Amino acid sequence: MRMKMALVLAAALSLPVAALAQMQVLDAPGGAAEPAAEETSPAPCGTTEITIAEMGWPSAAILANIHATLLRAEYECVVRLVPGEPEATLSSMATTQQPAVAPELWVSRQAEVWNGAMQARSARAAAPAFSGGPLEAWFVPSYVIDNNRGLAGASDIMDHWRVFVPEGDTRAKLYSCPADWACAIINKNMAAGLGLNERFDIVEPLDRFAMDGALTDAVSQRRPVLTYYWQPNALIDRLDLVPLDMGGFDAGNAQCMAIRDCVPFGGSGFAPDAVVIAVAEWVFSDTPDIADYFAQASMPLSEMNRLLAWQAENEASPDAVAQHFLITGRDVWQGWVADGGDADAASPDAAQ
Repeated sequence: MRMKMALVLAAALSLPVAALAQMQVLDAPGGAAEPAAEETSPAPCGTTEITIAEMGWPSAAILANIHATLLRAEYECVVRLVPGEPEATLSSMATTQQPAVAPELWVSRQAEVWNGAMQARSARAAAPAFSGGPLEAWFVPSYVIDNNRGLAGASDIMDHWRVFVPEGDTRAKLYSCPADWACAIINKNMAAGLGLNERFDIVEPLDRFAMDGALTDAVSQRRPVLTYYWQPNALIDRLDLVPLDMGGFDAGNAQCMAIRDCVPFGGSGFAPDAVVIAVAEWVFSDTPDIADYFAQASMPLSEMNRLLAWQAENEASPDAVAQHFLITGRDVWQGWVADGGDADAASPDAAQ
């Protein structure tokens, strides 16, 4: 609206004086002219409050604040953030259709409740929460890819196994996760399924701090390293890690990989995890423009990794990260609001 008004004023001011003099205003019956009523279209949300669940982990909290900021600035919505916890939030959406939105819901981990909510037509997925990459994979630093162009996927590792042999050693290393994590079993069996056992030792760090420390130390010295990791995660951006193509998902092999003493007959990628923007059904029927916004609002994993790294470096709040994203992630969020709102209106000042 501000942009449209500015264009009207600019056009008027550009007219010659003579042209302005010829403009006539008709008197309203019975006296002075009445100003013309400005035609306004109702806001996409009307007076309906949009509640967004702000979960307790960093990426989910950032997404909640980003969506709240954009809905206020671009669609003039009344938005309220509410504390969220996955199971309780999903149960509430299934029974009361509140909150209206859960921006990062790992529904495959609450499959029974999620399926019930969809069957009851209380909530459904507007879009995947993230786009542009795997949630779990084996990663290598970007300089390893640059120096080994044939290394693109897990199936290529045996052709490049010598790259991952530490100096003075004869066997390569695959860095897994701590032994008491489920991914430790999966990584060990996945390596066996790919035939890596004859060349690789599996390294299981003591805990998350040891895991991150070993990776950071290796990258700081530009040593080749092959590691399991997951995203979104700040470390992916900070260390410039690149996921390998883990190949197609094979349900039989993947099921075997999750069992400690099972050796799969072949390889498989990690089991897919459904992470969605969960939206209450009434949003689709009552505020279709807002439903359309969320249908386009998948966050690229690389962008979220960047935001998480920026948050860690600056010790920033989720709201501060959202404001940072409005400035630096414009090429991302403009696509979300392409069919509604004024892209120039979403500035840090407008979002307050």
